[in-house]
Amino acid sequence: MTTSTAAAKTATDTSAHTIIDSPLGPLTLVTREGGLAGVYMTQQRHLPPQETFGPPVAVADVPVLTRTAEQLAAYFAGETRDFDIDLSTSGTPFQQRVWAALRDIPYGETVTYGELAAALGRPTASRAVGLANGRNPVSIIVPCHRVVGADGSMTGYGGGVERKRWLLGFESGTQQPLLG
Repeated sequence: MTTSTAAAKTATDTSAHTIIDSPLGPLTLVTREGGLAGVYMTQQRHLPPQETFGPPVAVADVPVLTRTAEQLAAYFAGETRDFDIDLSTSGTPFQQRVWAALRDIPYGETVTYGELAAALGRPTASRAVGLANGRNPVSIIVPCHRVVGADGSMTGYGGGVERKRWLLGFESGTQQPLLG
C-alpha cells in the first residue's frame, strides 16, 4: 500500500485534509469519518489546531474531498448554487440546528441574526445564533456568510468581513476584487 493510499484509507476512517485554490485564497478541506468536517480559509477565526486535520491527502484519493472540490469549483464558476455533500461536523445540538437552518437560506439572499433566531423558534436568541454562526466549521457549504446585522450591516465572519462582502457580492452579481 502506498503512502497516499494508506493516507486515503485513514481519511475514510478518521481525519485527513487537503488544500485547494479558490477566488478567496487557499481553502483547507477536512474530512472525518467519510464526511466533510471543515472548510477553512487562511487566517480564519476559530481555526482548530492543524494537527486535528489529520494527514494531508490528494483530493482525488478521498471521495468527499473530490465532491467538495468539484462542487466548490462549480459554485465559484457560477454553475451551481447548492451543495450536495455529506457533512460530519461536531457541535452542540443548538449549533447543529443553526447550521441546518443556514443551509435553508437561498443563494443570493440574506437574513438577520434575529430572523434566523425567530425561524428556529428562539426569537430572543439572536446573540446565541451569532455565536453558533461564527463557529460554523464548513463555511461556504453551510452559508453563514448570508447572515447580516439587524440593519443589514456586514458583521463578523470567520474568514473576514472582506470575504463575506465578496461572497455576498458574488452571489448577487456585484462582487468586487478582494483586497490584497
